[in-house]
Amino acid sequence: MNRKKKSLQSIHLGEYKEKVHRRLEYWEKKSYLQNLWAKNHSLWSSRPVSEIENRLGWLNLPEKMPGCVEDFLSFAHEVKSEGITHVVLLGMGGSSLAPEVFQKTFGNAPGYPQVMVLDSTHPQAVETVEGQIDLNQTLFLVSSKSGTTMETLSLFRYFWNRMSLIHSKPGRFFAAVSDQGSPLVETAQKRGFRKIFNPPSDVGGRYSAFTDFGLVPAALIGMNISKLLYRGQLGSKNNAVWGNEKNSSALFLGAALGELAPTRDKLTFLSSPTLHPFPQWLEQLIAESTGKKGKGIIPVVDEPLLPVDQYGQDRVFVGLTLEGDPNRELQDFLEKIEKSGHPLIRIHLKDKYELGEEIFRWETAVASAGSILGIHPFNQPDVKLAKDLTRKTMEEKKGRGVSKEEIDISQPQPLKAELKEWISSLSTGDYLSIQAYLSPDPETTQALQRIRGDLLNKTRLATTLGYGPRFLHSTGQLHKGGSNKVQVLQVIDTPSKDFPVPETDYSLRELIQAQSEGDFKALQQRKRRVLRVNLNQQVLEGLQKLRDLIKELNA
Repeated sequence: MNRKKKSLQSIHLGEYKEKVHRRLEYWEKKSYLQNLWAKNHSLWSSRPVSEIENRLGWLNLPEKMPGCVEDFLSFAHEVKSEGITHVVLLGMGGSSLAPEVFQKTFGNAPGYPQVMVLDSTHPQAVETVEGQIDLNQTLFLVSSKSGTTMETLSLFRYFWNRMSLIHSKPGRFFAAVSDQGSPLVETAQKRGFRKIFNPPSDVGGRYSAFTDFGLVPAALIGMNISKLLYRGQLGSKNNAVWGNEKNSSALFLGAALGELAPTRDKLTFLSSPTLHPFPQWLEQLIAESTGKKGKGIIPVVDEPLLPVDQYGQDRVFVGLTLEGDPNRELQDFLEKIEKSGHPLIRIHLKDKYELGEEIFRWETAVASAGSILGIHPFNQPDVKLAKDLTRKTMEEKKGRGVSKEEIDISQPQPLKAELKEWISSLSTGDYLSIQAYLSPDPETTQALQRIRGDLLNKTRLATTLGYGPRFLHSTGQLHKGGSNKVQVLQVIDTPSKDFPVPETDYSLRELIQAQSEGDFKALQQRKRRVLRVNLNQQVLEGLQKLRDLIKELNA
């Protein structure tokens, strides 16, 4: 293996090997790397498209952002010296996923605050976060590229009101990350936020890990962001304009992803413990970038394991391991996968900061896979549909309760019949998506994972799990714009508590109910097969009842 590909240990392609190498030869003839760095739209579109030309700034970030490091570190030192113990990041999708990966992977250094990501509008989730912090020792980081994200602004208004009750100048406890001139920046200026960060405007959210969106939270937890960017520079040099396409680890990976996607579109991630959070970031990058025009690569993250011989022929596996991590069991499983003939991508990191190289490699690879699929990876055309239907539901004051197709958990026989019909409509190559508009508590996640495992064992089809509204800014584009292979189980509840959103005419409960209703309607408009189940106020009991009904179908 070329030393430049050191962390990309190997890609076992099997019968797809020749197809991938032909793609690399084709890219070499077409000077793919030169066109990429020239930001040439022709890689993805026959005509100029603004969302391509204005979204390729991520290519230059590893070299550009070191100039901002001193400002980020100065702010982090200031926050630390004031005894701030928590930073609550209010943001969705690309604004929150990289910070979450950094916190969970590196932890906060001694004396530095912990970053807590709040990307749920469920009242219980908000209450849980508030119960874990001391408002007098908390900084709220409000992150939104557009500055108009409804969830983010709703959460901001809630906590601004809370801080206003105990401080005459609440702005001291708030900072913002948003494009220059956005409505959020205007609000931050008017209300006296202590700091406003303006990231490069030519970078989309899911490609923004090396911008202020990712680096400011990383600095706040005491990460060595200069080292992270240096590793990003190494990734950039391996795929530089003067490079050879056949030696580019990112193009090798992108060619594999793109060429395998028509028949093997379920990209299944397996990782050692420390790297466990990273696929959550990859999930958005892959799903939102490729899931459009009836095509797409489906990232499968945190799925329970099956015996190797029970996986379908639509899988590609990715093994992520870290030096020193306990991973013997994982290595054994990967060896079985390789022997079975499934395509397998092995990536081994010597240390955690090599994530900087992986971030750049995967960004380039996913963009390159889009070129093969005939889509451009920097837009999200189907996300707006759910947003529009949510706003319409809010305006009409309907909330959640109007759906005639909703099945209540208290109706076991009708629900069992619906589950049977829902499962019987599955075909080879489909996948199941559990979409939970619930508070993302550990116990709830465990219960959902058990249901996921039951569905996997019954159907042998790939499964995904996401919390709403979080996944609307991550995998939602794939569900509506990708191939119609998705079978959706939408699970909702009726929150027992509620909090008004100050400066608006709605509450958090009304918001999340409208979001689930809007998403349900959007899926129906896209002719997706969706079953909607209401657990009412007994979430864990309701999930157990749902699981029992699924197991009865297995009997």
